[in-house]
Amino acid sequence: MSSEKKSLVFFGSGPVAAASLAKLRDSFLIEAIITKATTEQEMRTACPDAPIYLVSTKSDVDLITAEHSFQSKLGVLIDFGIIVSQKVIDSFPKGIVNSHFSLLPELRGADPISFAILEGHEKTGVSLMLLVEAMDEGPLLAAHEVSLNGSETTPELTDTLINVSYELLRKNLPLYLSGDLEAQNQSGTASYTRKLTKADGKIDWSKPATQIEREIRAYTGWPKSTAHLGEIECVVLAAKVVPNQGASGTLFIQEKQLGVNCGHAALLLSQLKPAGKKAMDSQAFLAGYRNKLGL
Repeated sequence: MSSEKKSLVFFGSGPVAAASLAKLRDSFLIEAIITKATTEQEMRTACPDAPIYLVSTKSDVDLITAEHSFQSKLGVLIDFGIIVSQKVIDSFPKGIVNSHFSLLPELRGADPISFAILEGHEKTGVSLMLLVEAMDEGPLLAAHEVSLNGSETTPELTDTLINVSYELLRKNLPLYLSGDLEAQNQSGTASYTRKLTKADGKIDWSKPATQIEREIRAYTGWPKSTAHLGEIECVVLAAKVVPNQGASGTLFIQEKQLGVNCGHAALLLSQLKPAGKKAMDSQAFLAGYRNKLGL
């Protein structure tokens, strides 16, 4: 197999795509970047030498590929956020490879990383899929499994999967381009994710403590897990599950930490960020705000 860098056109938007692109440029020749106007600077920083084409709709993507005769046989798509038509896919002799951050067909859709944490999965991973118009249903080129230990936050897991994705692309795209790797249809039971909203971050103490603890880890970064504790509006940054001590939503102190009873079991809030203040541990929070907690 030739050691010459293979050429590709990159489709992506946002920080995950930019971090992925910065790695890919070390192993591939980036002929062009197709991204949204809101992420142009991130992409330019990630890969300063490649031309950038800005799009906001499916039709814009159609127009760009129709107007430019890209020489690359392959496109790579990561976290693009715009549906790509079959016409665009077919404009590349080898199609478009999507690096999706789950073990397909599990966790298809917009937010597989957060939902792996929310649903308490013991493993997740990255799948390389040939893009089709149907959502995340294309045949698979390769996949790599990552074990979860139940303490990961979404930003931490994202960083891990960006590295896994790069290694999969680095190793498998040349094999696919040379004809030494063929795609296989997905098998198994499909599951789906959705885009998170700000409302998802509002803590509902009537839920089981295990579920709220997963939400706190999954929503780190955005939309964040928010609650009113007594008179104080806070973001809860970390917590651990302990036995229940009363009705859901009631506060208590244990191990010098603030606790909240939940629908099943309870949580000790180990790190919090009061509105307009810096993050602090539970002991510091109690020292500053105990008189406003009704305790």
